[in-house]
Amino acid sequence: MDSIDLKILALLQQDATLSIAAIGEKVGLSQTPCWKRIQRLEADGVIDRRVAVLDPVKLGLRLTVLVSIETADHSKEWLDRFAATVAAMPEVLEFYRMAGDVDYMLRVVVADMRAYDTFYKQLIATLPLKNVTSCFAMETVKSASALPLPVLPRHERLRLHQGAVGE
Repeated sequence: MDSIDLKILALLQQDATLSIAAIGEKVGLSQTPCWKRIQRLEADGVIDRRVAVLDPVKLGLRLTVLVSIETADHSKEWLDRFAATVAAMPEVLEFYRMAGDVDYMLRVVVADMRAYDTFYKQLIATLPLKNVTSCFAMETVKSASALPLPVLPRHERLRLHQGAVGE
């Protein structure tokens, strides 16, 4: 992956609706080589998918809950069943297997406390859990989907930023 690939990725993380021509212009490529690079990044799995980032509050999803889960069962069969069940719950946006005192961590987004209570009851009904702790977010201070990319040389960062701001 070279600096042009990184520039393409930075642009796509800012706005995935940019046309191939616009991206190519910003990174100094014609459409075809730019399109081929994007196709390669997708084929290599660097670009996982292109999505729209929605505002949860405007959709009535005002409550974010971080849920810590401890279990007494650490078997592969239990994990497979638990993972399939939790992954199918649309309220769960992120699901991590952890190291340390907590076995699993979920980020759950729901409309309100009543909706969370419904979710919680479904969660604890799935499989035996040792402990479930819920922490409720009072305010979203930062929420980002863009990953930090390797740092480009300063002159390339400036040129990329000027191109993005110049439109």
